[in-house]
Amino acid sequence: MNRRYFRVLASVILGAALLFAHIADKTAEAQQKMTKADIDRLMKELSNWGRWGKEDQLGALNLITPAKRREAAALVREGVSISLARESNKDTETDNPNPYHHTMNLTGESGRGQWSVDTFSVLFHGYQHTHIDALCHIFYQGRMYNGFSQQEVTAGGAAKLAITNLRQGIFTRGVLMDIAALKGVKFLDGAIAIYPEDLEAWEKRAGIRVGPGDAVFINTGRWARRAARGPWDAEKGTAGLHASCARWLKERDAALLGSDAASDVLPSGIEGVSHPVHLLTLNAMGVHIFDNCDLEELSAAAAQRKRWTFLLTAAPLPIAGATGSPLNPIATF
Repeated sequence: MNRRYFRVLASVILGAALLFAHIADKTAEAQQKMTKADIDRLMKELSNWGRWGKEDQLGALNLITPAKRREAAALVREGVSISLARESNKDTETDNPNPYHHTMNLTGESGRGQWSVDTFSVLFHGYQHTHIDALCHIFYQGRMYNGFSQQEVTAGGAAKLAITNLRQGIFTRGVLMDIAALKGVKFLDGAIAIYPEDLEAWEKRAGIRVGPGDAVFINTGRWARRAARGPWDAEKGTAGLHASCARWLKERDAALLGSDAASDVLPSGIEGVSHPVHLLTLNAMGVHIFDNCDLEELSAAAAQRKRWTFLLTAAPLPIAGATGSPLNPIATF
C-alpha cells in the first residue's frame, strides 16, 4: 500500500515538475516573440510619468533619498575604489569611429610661457565611450519622459530633461549583476538575450536583491570578448537585456541602469524597435542609463570579495542643454 502511494505521489510530483517546466518554456518563448505592439503597451504600463509631479525632470533618481545615500555610504569598508570607465581612445577606429579629438594648444616644446594647454571634443553617444544618457536622449510619439515635447530639444540644446538636472551628482548603492559569471563564461558571445529569470538567478547566487534607488550594472564580458576576438559591429551582435527585463526593473524600482555595452541586446529581435530597453527606461520610467562601462576590474574585485554591492559615485558634466555626458563612474568597497 505504502509503495503504491509513494509511486503515485512520485508520478504526481514528476507531472507537476514537467508542467511547470513547460509553462516556463512557453513564458520564455512568449518573451522572445515580443512585438512593437507589446512595447507600445509597456510604454503605458511601466510609465512613471506624473509619479513625482508633472514638472519632474529627475525621474527615478527621486528614489535616491537621503536615507538611500546613507545606506550606500555604509557599504564603504575598505576604501578601495575602482573606475568603471573605459579608457578613452584606447581602441582603434574600427569600433571607435568617433574618438576624442585632442589638440595640444601649448606644449613644453613650444618654449612659449609656463603652461601646457589642450582642447578636446567628442561625440560620446554610441558604443565606445563611457557615458550617461540624459532623459531627453530618446523620443516616443513626439514626447520625452514625463510628457515633455520633443520640441523642447532644439539646435540650442535641450530645454527640458538635460544632463544639468544631475549636477548634484550620483551617490547610491551600485549592484553588479555578473551574467557572464552566472553562465560560467568570460563573455557572452553574440546577440545573447538576458531575461528576468537570469537576473533573479544571479540575485540568488550572489545573495542580493535589487531594491529602490539602486544602480544596476549588467556585465556581459563585452571587453573580454573584444580582447579575445577583436572588434565587431556592436549593432550586429552584442549581448544585453531583453525588453522583458524592463518590467523587472520597474518592479524593483531601480534608479539607474548600466552595462558594458548599450544595456539592450543588439539586435533587439523585435521588428520595428531597435533599442526597446533604452526606450522603456529613459522615456517611460525615467531611468538614466550608463553605456559602455568597463566592468572587468569590478567583476574581479567583487568575486574576490564575494560582494556585489558597493558605493557608486558619478559626476556628469553640467553642460547646459546636453543630452548626456561622458564621465568616470567609481565603485568603492
